Amino acid sequence: MSLGLGIVLFAIGAVFAFALNVAVDWINLQMVGYILMAAGAVVIILGIILLVRRRSAVSTSRTTVDPATGSRVTRNETSQTDDGTTY
Repeated sequence: MSLGLGIVLFAIGAVFAFALNVAVDWINLQMVGYILMAAGAVVIILGIILLVRRRSAVSTSRTTVDPATGSRVTRNETSQTDDGTTY
């Protein structure tokens, strides 16, 4: 979603900066276009960073029989790291 928003902001900013030839007294549309293009670039970069840093989780469930008591023991383990490796 953030990549699409960044592309839309960048495209609208490019239209304002380069394609419109309208003079408005109270606002500079070319500057608004440059600001929208910069905001779109920032959103695209943040979106890519968030996609790369997506966390992964591994869940393991083991059931064993305790030889001393004869009862079943269930162990649940979850591993999660920031760089995508699991252990």
